[in-house]
Amino acid sequence: MINRKKSAIDDCSKAIELNKLYVKVYLRRAKLYEDTEKLDESLEDYKKILEMDPANKEAREAQIRLPPKIAERNEKMKNEMLGKLKDLGNMFLKPFGLSTQNFEMNQDPNSGGYSINFKQNPNEPSL
Repeated sequence: MINRKKSAIDDCSKAIELNKLYVKVYLRRAKLYEDTEKLDESLEDYKKILEMDPANKEAREAQIRLPPKIAERNEKMKNEMLGKLKDLGNMFLKPFGLSTQNFEMNQDPNSGGYSINFKQNPNEPSL
């Protein structure tokens, strides 16, 4: 099924190359992108549809529906990546009797930068 959708996306892309104003094909490709979890590409196609047809109901609804889905997916991916980085850090720190729990990150609200503080006993509350 995924190969069929990928093939359909490729066909839609070729049709768009031939006629850049083919709204129906953009709409079909946007739906296929959404079905295959390519939410960013889907949103771009819906934006393009709105440029050509500002009254398109499906595209307007997608402009509202997709950004929260994209943000949720990105947050999930970020948390997953941070978890893997912590696991990797713990793997390297373990021979030294340390873990990522020994390090505390604090974000500066003014600059957005981070400072890292070492905590000898991570289970004790900070003073």
